[in-house]
Amino acid sequence: MPVQYTSLPVDQAHTVAGVRMSAVQAHVRKPNRYDMLLVEFAEGTQVSGVFTQSRFAAAPVQVCREHLSKSTQVRALVVNTGIANAATGELGLINARASCERVAAAIGVPASAVLPFSTGVILEHLPMDRIAAGIDTAGIALKAGELADWSRAAQTIMTTDTVYKLASAQAVVGGKTINITGISKGAGMIQPNMATMLGFVVTDAAVSGSIMQAIAKRVADASFNRVTVDGDTSTNDSFIVAATAKAGNATIATLDSADGKALLAALESVALQLAQAIVRDGEGATKFMTIAVTGGRDFAECDKIARAVAHSPLVKTAFFASDPNLGRILAAVGYGAPADLEPSRVSVHLNDLLVAEKGGRAASYNEQAGAAAMKAQDITVAIQLGRGDAAATIYTCDFSFDYVKINAEYRS
Repeated sequence: MPVQYTSLPVDQAHTVAGVRMSAVQAHVRKPNRYDMLLVEFAEGTQVSGVFTQSRFAAAPVQVCREHLSKSTQVRALVVNTGIANAATGELGLINARASCERVAAAIGVPASAVLPFSTGVILEHLPMDRIAAGIDTAGIALKAGELADWSRAAQTIMTTDTVYKLASAQAVVGGKTINITGISKGAGMIQPNMATMLGFVVTDAAVSGSIMQAIAKRVADASFNRVTVDGDTSTNDSFIVAATAKAGNATIATLDSADGKALLAALESVALQLAQAIVRDGEGATKFMTIAVTGGRDFAECDKIARAVAHSPLVKTAFFASDPNLGRILAAVGYGAPADLEPSRVSVHLNDLLVAEKGGRAASYNEQAGAAAMKAQDITVAIQLGRGDAAATIYTCDFSFDYVKINAEYRS
């Protein structure tokens, strides 16, 4: 079960004009589950995205990049779970493009205006007969007037997730209320720089295509690139921002304007909720940990130290056991830090409990208090470097027995 997380009820998700969805059972890998999602956007919708940095980027990622390089105007997304269509060579690309062509025929849009997404097992090809049939079924539902069911959409894109991830917000931009709703999936193979996660955030704000890529990067850097479950980066990670221009606001053309800042803040809020939900639902997770590094000379060193602590299997297993073997934190700080870090200036807190200072155990610290602090489900590891004003935060979780079991049995 996820760490202190409850999915947003569907009736609390704000309607985003210009979006329609259909979820179907395409039987991509397993029968009797919703495993394909077709999303249709109104004409004129602007879209941008950021994707995995893996050199083994999956075929759908390659096709998305190809299509977005030609135009930011996108009319549809098609998502399948069960099979990732990654490390599948030329046939994988052929199948990803064929999926776009099938969507184009089903709902009457250009194939180049369709973005494909897949998640699931790597090194397997898509069952194109079932993919095509699923797209056709979803297309018929959209033609019949099916609207957006955000909770069904969020459930459809799940793999090892135990709960669906849905977040929503509103903001006032140019005197108009804009709506923002998003979904994500992911529980394992999660590491910053995007990972085995899919994220889709949609707003009805009017936004210039010229700033959409900057928006996607800024939002990802403030959210999905701040989380890690296990340090593994996937082949399929994708994060998409779409703006349908149905809210009636004047088109936002710069992020430096008041409207641009308001939009960006609202998008970042929704994306951060979705990103943190992935960590809370980390495979086998029992603790949600915020690694907050402050007092650094620059962001880069704070970020590197935070990631070192967040990725350490020794730190993560200690937190699972609530074992205050907290020298592991200092060890991770040490190998993540630059050579000129002065240990005597470093202090570490677990929530409000001072653990370490002046290069060693805090005089006021005892293990009973440490064990009690580690039993909490939400824990902030606050690391003060004492050498500047920079800061960085990473969100992570512990490692439990179930993480091994889930991944050992992933294909069964």
